[in-house]
Amino acid sequence: MKCKICSKVLVGRNDKLFCSVKCKNYYHVNLRKVTDKEVKELDTILHRNRSILLELLGKRKGQITVERMVLEKKKFTFKYHTHVHMNSKGKTYHYVYDLAWMEFSNDEILIIRKEK
Repeated sequence: MKCKICSKVLVGRNDKLFCSVKCKNYYHVNLRKVTDKEVKELDTILHRNRSILLELLGKRKGQITVERMVLEKKKFTFKYHTHVHMNSKGKTYHYVYDLAWMEFSNDEILIIRKEK
């Protein structure tokens, strides 16, 4: 086996990936740089989506129905969410952390706050 970074022949355990702490740190620092960039972009979109839902819902504890166009005008990105839940009636809720939306066939969107 050879080191993933410098290709030196590895001595020691057969599952060893790096020849030194320096090579190991180099690998993980660069991996983190790439990952951080991707995660930051996605996290920005998720936070913006949540802010839009929160703004529309206001301090209401329950729910609100809005036109799809309202969300589109605010640059809501429908394809990004944290998780999905299907209720007993087969309706799909798309969550952004603690807030969710459900689409109706008539271009209306139901926005709800997850109960604690």
